[in-house]
Amino acid sequence: MKRREILKAAMGWAAAGAAAELGRNGRAAEANDRITIGVMGVRGRGGGLLTTFASQGDVDVKYICDVDAKTMDARATQVEGMTGKRPQTIGDYRTALDDTGLDALVIGTPDHWHALPTIHACQARKDVYVEKPDGHNILEGRTMVAAARKYQRVVQLGTQARSGTFQQEAMAWIAKGNLGKVRFAKAWESASQGAIGYPPDGDPPEGVDYDRWLGPAPQRHFNSRRFHGSWRWFFDYGTGDLGNDGVHRLDVARWAMETALAAQQENVPVFPAAVSARGGKYYFDDAQEWPDTLMVTYDYPASRCVLTYEMRIWTPYPLHDEAEGAAVCGDNGFVVIGNSRWRAYDRKGQPIHEASGGDNTVEHVRNFLDCMRSRHKPAADLETIGHPSSMLCHLGNAAWRAGRTLRFDPQTNTFTGDADANRWLTRPEYRRPWLLPKIEEL
Repeated sequence: MKRREILKAAMGWAAAGAAAELGRNGRAAEANDRITIGVMGVRGRGGGLLTTFASQGDVDVKYICDVDAKTMDARATQVEGMTGKRPQTIGDYRTALDDTGLDALVIGTPDHWHALPTIHACQARKDVYVEKPDGHNILEGRTMVAAARKYQRVVQLGTQARSGTFQQEAMAWIAKGNLGKVRFAKAWESASQGAIGYPPDGDPPEGVDYDRWLGPAPQRHFNSRRFHGSWRWFFDYGTGDLGNDGVHRLDVARWAMETALAAQQENVPVFPAAVSARGGKYYFDDAQEWPDTLMVTYDYPASRCVLTYEMRIWTPYPLHDEAEGAAVCGDNGFVVIGNSRWRAYDRKGQPIHEASGGDNTVEHVRNFLDCMRSRHKPAADLETIGHPSSMLCHLGNAAWRAGRTLRFDPQTNTFTGDADANRWLTRPEYRRPWLLPKIEEL
């Protein structure tokens, strides 16, 4: 029997009360424990996470994993310059998971590589920090939640606003009931994006393991626009701008709406009763597949509330003076929350309060590390925060692809009375050997 399995049996992993007293990998937490991590996907956002974790005085970066050998080597050199220790560079994240001394896996990969490493890390009794959204589709997100629950792991989604001081200040103001009777919230993306053209297929860059990059996605010829950065605009790998930036705005809008309703002694269901979406590729003439213009409506009739999401990623001007933002509206006023400030307005539309803040990544990373020790739920806990907000994106995308209003039944995890729409619950096929595990949901 492996060491972690012995620990599991001896210390009662199945008991929730015992779990609260356990540290990472089943060991009793000590205040001066160092945390050993591996970071997977270190270009772009993942590279930023790598340096943030490496800058924490109680963290050791032991592994860096990426499909691009040049990027991986450069990042290892960067961490060595920061910490004096050079991480091991590996092409397969499972090498790190086999290390009993590893405490957590940090995942900064494209969307189609969020689910499998999270699930495998949970099975290996590692905690996880994973970028948003929680997976490529609904089934992946559910399976990630099931794995985190079954193996009692701390899993933080990268919706860092949940750790933001000014966002929390806004919620505290809303929680006082200052907005009156609230029935509407909205989220939007109005920042201008660029076209990606129609580049021809070609060869992967030297040193890139393209087959591993594809992972569970279909086998296709390499194309530069289906790769670094712009992968997010294709069905095989990304979730469009709804899952890219929209998840942040919807998360804050949902948070604000829940907070406002709680002030009225009311609740919002975890999932909307109905979702409709209209829009398409209306502006850009290029290879992108996801829409550039979109309106999604989430209906909560039991709470008599509506949440909307507006995407127009070609406009050079903001909405409510925020290129990306969220708002919650009551009969006594409204609040607008952007990336660096929040503003409150009275019932006549006059500003009555404003506060600002900065990027919250460091605070979000610190929250994750602290929760690894305490075994408390993190600020963007996958099951209770990250998955419900990610589901808004997945449900909106499914409604857009189906072209009609969908009703999602959380008891069966299917679209009610719509067998055709149920094909959007997951991808058509997972490419071997990267099959999605089946985890029994508790």
